[in-house]
Amino acid sequence: MKTIFEQGSFSAYSNIRLDEARTSIAENYQFAQAKTTVFISHKHDELDDLKGVLGFLEKNYSVKVYVDSQDTSLPRITSAETASQIKQRIEKCDKFIFLATDGAIASNWCNWELGYGDSKKYSSHIALFPMKPAGKSDYSYTGSEYMSIYPYISYFDGSEKYTSGNLIKQGYYVRTITKDGNFITQLADWFSKR
Repeated sequence: MKTIFEQGSFSAYSNIRLDEARTSIAENYQFAQAKTTVFISHKHDELDDLKGVLGFLEKNYSVKVYVDSQDTSLPRITSAETASQIKQRIEKCDKFIFLATDGAIASNWCNWELGYGDSKKYSSHIALFPMKPAGKSDYSYTGSEYMSIYPYISYFDGSEKYTSGNLIKQGYYVRTITKDGNFITQLADWFSKR
């Protein structure tokens, strides 16, 4: 099972145009009602990883992603109005994904978005997409242990088993760890639950 992905591992999907992800989801996307909409919280200077993840999600799960860093309707200078509009975007999207890189975790703004996403989407509509720097084998979010309360996207290679002994089908899942145990939902099924 892969519980954290290396930065750059989704680069094959990064040949997408971000300009389609800049428009307010509910207001302008032609297919917003037919597709699951996703707000991705990310560090604005990590566009390479963002493009890869966005391309991966849109291509494989037919979702529509909103990216605030590309939204030209937001104020040019960050202000209270920016925060107000971001809150509206988070509320209008069906799902919230936090692209959990070192930069995003250290960002006050990304943590604020995660907190707001928590209040509007917790727990069945929020997930972390954990990413580590390439080449780091032993990795943890030291100092950000609060992140362990959130479901996160992981990959199962088909060799892992459920507690019943049955094999877990190869693919991407949202994994939730609680005091009652570990629970997984196929990522496609998670997206389909609104």
